[in-house]
Amino acid sequence: MDKILIIGACGQLGTELTLKLRDLKGQENVIASDLLDDPVDLLKDGPYEKLNILNKESFQIILEEHGINQVYHLAAILSAKGEQNPHFAWQLNMESLLTVLEAGKDKLNKIYWPSSIAVFGTDTPKINTPQNTIMSPSTVYGISKLAGERWCEYYHQKYGVDVRSLRYPGLIGYKALPGGGTTDYAVEIFHKAIAGEDYECFLSEDSMLPMMYMDDAVKATIDLMEAKQENVKVRSSYNIAAMSFSPVELAREIQKHYPAFNISYKSDFRQEIADSWPRSIDDSAARGDWGWQHSFDTKELVEVMIRNLKDTFVFD
Repeated sequence: MDKILIIGACGQLGTELTLKLRDLKGQENVIASDLLDDPVDLLKDGPYEKLNILNKESFQIILEEHGINQVYHLAAILSAKGEQNPHFAWQLNMESLLTVLEAGKDKLNKIYWPSSIAVFGTDTPKINTPQNTIMSPSTVYGISKLAGERWCEYYHQKYGVDVRSLRYPGLIGYKALPGGGTTDYAVEIFHKAIAGEDYECFLSEDSMLPMMYMDDAVKATIDLMEAKQENVKVRSSYNIAAMSFSPVELAREIQKHYPAFNISYKSDFRQEIADSWPRSIDDSAARGDWGWQHSFDTKELVEVMIRNLKDTFVFD
């Protein structure tokens, strides 16, 4: 029986991944963990452990007490926040991964660790960015993710650790707020539109970036983890893609539902980060190796975000 620990379960991706895995595997078999004393409301129906993953002893105790054999290690400092505290971002992102990979040598059957399109850089081809290409990340987040990919591949080749990874694009969902990334605007914009407020975007109107609806990201993650070992041929991290759009294109789609919605643009430090990332991704390796397929395009994304946020939105 799978006994799963999710590290960083209260984050944007962690919340929805935990809910889906509990639905599939049983609530008692999926232990959420995070730095919070108590879990977010959506996760209170299942087991929860407060965990600072930099505390190796606490991590080992949780593994033993719950008989954990799979870990989804999602805890990280993202691109924008990482630039504000680069030394701590490197420490958290790297030391925690090595702690989990070490456990993979004798305690864990499988490990999931997310990478990101942040591993690419200004020298990387921007259109249909290949699976294997030049990587020159310019942020501490991207540097740590690229180093992490190399560690994952090393532990698989050297020790046989079954670690699997995806390079996420910008992720958009409604169940939890984003956590300090360069694509956060694509969630914030919906909250402003539904509230009847204008939105000032921190990226320029033509900043085209790869994006993905959260349900697709969760599906891709679980599909990869459930794939047969022989089908997982990339042990650094797989490219995955769904759609690409710019802020002005997203705003136009939202204006079909809220015609009075206005957007303006005032680029900040995140613009330089966005400019270094791909505009579209070639994910043919994931589609060929283990059958990845996305379900949501931009139109469907906007419809499902508005429908769900509108039903739960609390106006000040």
